[in-house]
Amino acid sequence: MFDEWFRVWKERWLSPLARTLAPWITPFHLTFTGFLFGIASAVAAWQAQWSLAVALWILNRVFDGLDGTLARARERQTDFGGYLDILLDFVVYAAVPLGIALALDARSSWLVLAVLQATFFVNAASWMYLAAVLERRGQGAAARGEMTTVTMPRGLVAGTETVVFYTLFLVWPQQFNVLAAVMAVGVSIGITQRVLWAARHLNSR
Repeated sequence: MFDEWFRVWKERWLSPLARTLAPWITPFHLTFTGFLFGIASAVAAWQAQWSLAVALWILNRVFDGLDGTLARARERQTDFGGYLDILLDFVVYAAVPLGIALALDARSSWLVLAVLQATFFVNAASWMYLAAVLERRGQGAAARGEMTTVTMPRGLVAGTETVVFYTLFLVWPQQFNVLAAVMAVGVSIGITQRVLWAARHLNSR
């Protein structure tokens, strides 16, 4: 919901660092390093090392934001880079709550995790296929002036909100069930928003 605003803010604050790093490192290095931090955060959560998990998660998000900024600074944006970035993000998004559920090891936590991951599964279809249709129609990221490889149609819970929820999961793991349930509801609302938007706009042509 706040992704467009957050991307502008992120670009403003990370661009000086990206320009400094540009001669020495590639966007792929940042993408993969951020991925390793994300997986390490999931492992730390599994071991109930909550402070470490939070720190590693924040590093994952910083590197994830920096790789695209660096790619633009070096004028090395590629379709494969955008594809890999999204793919590895989804691996981390699956791994972190799984690590939390492993640490809590309660029937209720596994149930909430299953519901959350199910909403993620449907959510991915709701925006990725819609993004593909918009790209085909020439109404994609480039046409909209978005700082992403593909357009990301709005929903109540998007990237920024996911960062907030996951941070809360790791800071207050004892409230994981409640927080994950709230997030699942928010993701479901976002799916409904996109379906209604698609029904209004995609039937017009």
